[in-house]
Amino acid sequence: MQLPPAPDRSFASDNAAGAHPDVMAAVIEANVGHALAYGADRWTTECTQRFRDLFHGGETLLVFNGTGGNITGLMSMLRPVDAVVCASGSHINADEAGSAEQILGVKLIDLPTDDGKLCPEQVRELEWMFGNEHHVQPAVVSITQSTELGTVYTADEVAALAETSHAMGMRLHLDGARIANATDVLGSSAAALRSFTVDAGVDVLTFGGTKNGMLGGEAVVFLDPVLAARAPYLRKTVTQLPSKMRFVAAQFIALLDNDLWLRTARQADTMAVELFEAVAGVPGLDVDRPAVNSLFPTLPRRVATVLQEWSFFWDWDVARSQYRWMTAWDTTSADVERFAAGVAAAAAADQTERN
Repeated sequence: MQLPPAPDRSFASDNAAGAHPDVMAAVIEANVGHALAYGADRWTTECTQRFRDLFHGGETLLVFNGTGGNITGLMSMLRPVDAVVCASGSHINADEAGSAEQILGVKLIDLPTDDGKLCPEQVRELEWMFGNEHHVQPAVVSITQSTELGTVYTADEVAALAETSHAMGMRLHLDGARIANATDVLGSSAAALRSFTVDAGVDVLTFGGTKNGMLGGEAVVFLDPVLAARAPYLRKTVTQLPSKMRFVAAQFIALLDNDLWLRTARQADTMAVELFEAVAGVPGLDVDRPAVNSLFPTLPRRVATVLQEWSFFWDWDVARSQYRWMTAWDTTSADVERFAAGVAAAAAADQTERN
């Protein structure tokens, strides 16, 4: 089978992308001279103020990665015998190697969803557990924005979950590894970000940078100042205190400057729609229009195998022959065109062979 040249950038994951040139330049600038460690530097001071401005308050701690950010944020809200309510496909449940249960020592109550989103009714169904000494006590509801299935909670949906959680004496945590992509489709502004976070009643969130143009680093934002009080000690406990914090801070300053974080997300989201339109009508392929920068096509296994050897992407639901294609901040229309051409060629060759 003859396929066209593979795209320069793959569609495996936004984690596969490099760092944005402005981020690289910021790191190089921060590398001049000495600066005190553990956040006692001008970059960290500026970075935390940028986040206060963005969220109209709150306290921010910088960490190395998303899993560490989730652990740090969740730990601030939990006590022994507590539990975290989450979607079964959530990152903390399916892709963090049991770290929440191992490190935090709490149970995850993972609930099934069709679209990756929890709803208030599911949370209310757990009310029977409260006060029962034989069961863990639900203390936190954790949601992902955007979700692992590429769906997005509206501001009203987050607010409804926050209202339900708080009424039941629980907190609301938001895993925002791809929070910029969700913000882009919900209004692409700081006001849109606040509408589904601080204005909606979220208590703690992780603000992702790694998947959106940074070399590496995440921010844990404590929108409830009470929870921020002990958080610096907890961050150290779970090994998430960067000694040379200026390099994480400098990256975030670059990302937040002139709304670069939204422009990079918009490019990824736009390219996902472009890819959807480019492969629409390919025989044997079925895919829904993406909300953010991820598509989940189903296609014959034999076609997928050929394509994965040509330009790698991940399996998603093997039983359904479903896969995941992701665009990134640096995906171009040329990448989309070449990838779509390869998909069409592989599908056509397979159809010819079967006929």
